[in-house]
Amino acid sequence: MLHRRLGRSGLRISEIAYGNWITHGAQIDQEQALACTRAALDAGITTFDTADAYADSRAEEVLGLALAGVRRESVEILTKLYWPTGPGANERGLSRKHVMEAAHASLRRLGTDYIDVYQAHRYDDDTPLEETLRAFDDLIRQGKVLYVGVSEWSADQIRRALSIADSMCLDRIVSNQPQYNLLRRTIEADVVPLCSSEGIGQIVYQPLAQGVLAGKYLPGQPPPAGSRATDETGSEFIGRLLYDDLLERIQRLKPLAADAGLSLAQLSIAWVLQQPGISSAIVGGSRPSQLADSAAASGIKLDPELLDAIDTILGDTIERTA
Repeated sequence: MLHRRLGRSGLRISEIAYGNWITHGAQIDQEQALACTRAALDAGITTFDTADAYADSRAEEVLGLALAGVRRESVEILTKLYWPTGPGANERGLSRKHVMEAAHASLRRLGTDYIDVYQAHRYDDDTPLEETLRAFDDLIRQGKVLYVGVSEWSADQIRRALSIADSMCLDRIVSNQPQYNLLRRTIEADVVPLCSSEGIGQIVYQPLAQGVLAGKYLPGQPPPAGSRATDETGSEFIGRLLYDDLLERIQRLKPLAADAGLSLAQLSIAWVLQQPGISSAIVGGSRPSQLADSAAASGIKLDPELLDAIDTILGDTIERTA
């Protein structure tokens, strides 16, 4: 497993990170979650991503249990806040009150003294950005957070945050967590160029488009039993990708992957890691074997001819604008 610097910060994270959206505390039981986390560690993955809203906060608890006993200095724990975590008016968003309370709750659930990277899960139009950034900076000064980042922010929102941080002498954002894969490339136009120039690394999620780019969904056939497409939460996001023209094109990528000695999942992850500005790709996994397969994509370089062939096959299915 190779490691990369997170933007221009001094923090190094594994090229493949393990994320537990949908799975831990919801789709799979605790014992299976622990087995998957052990498989990730065995494969050299040291970076683990979660959020306080995943599975009504149970995902953080399961990750904390899974990493209990692991040498804290050997792993990087990332979590996020923004979405509601309770019924109260202040149990959501990026107000100072919620940032502080959410951080302490995450620390408790994760069973750790500090969070390596604390991320704003979305942008909060109802809170002054100065207030959020000051709260983040205070958590860093207190030693409860080491670095801060954002998720799914636009280039303009990131640019404004950097300007405010500089003017107020606050710690800067070092990471952005967007959706990015062979099919969804919207960050390439504005977000990646800005972040690259400002030293912000991309920790991307859904490099396999929820399994679609692993080739598990076949044209003209129902989704496999137990897949995300049959899960109540996952099906809401994956449904727009399950049409025959796209699925047929993805099947045409399999021989290209085989010729390169890769699984289709490895090809898809390797493609992401080869793009500019990427620090890590977050993969899911409900079985240990999935983690081992995904982790094997670390360090793989795809030749230019293969990259061109991929783009030719996918063609107009590629989403380049938001």
